[in-house]
Amino acid sequence: MYDTAVLIDRLTSALEALERIPRRFAGIESPDDFHAGNDGIDRMDAICMILIAVGEEFKQIDRKTGGNLLERYPNVEWQGVKGVRNVLAHGYFDVDVEELYSICKNDIPVLIETVKTMVKDLKDGTAP
Repeated sequence: MYDTAVLIDRLTSALEALERIPRRFAGIESPDDFHAGNDGIDRMDAICMILIAVGEEFKQIDRKTGGNLLERYPNVEWQGVKGVRNVLAHGYFDVDVEELYSICKNDIPVLIETVKTMVKDLKDGTAP
């Protein structure tokens, strides 16, 4: 069993980090923008660091909940969330900007809303 208060705190920390990604992604109109000068590179660096931290956090949350929490929210591909950490941390100089762009544009908004729901469900005692 896990401590719900600690879990809420960890999810809230992950949510705060995730909510920084749309700000970093603002103005990126195509994958090539990540390579278009120092600003694009800085944005890519910042987003990658957040994804590494968040991926690790969800690996820990999954481990501490015995794999039972994340599976209750199937609209997120959790293996991908956790796996992107390894891809970025171990192959940073080979970042696929097309994939990074897709993650930021398509996956992050869904992940943010899901984590908000998770926190609410845990606070309300209605987590599936």
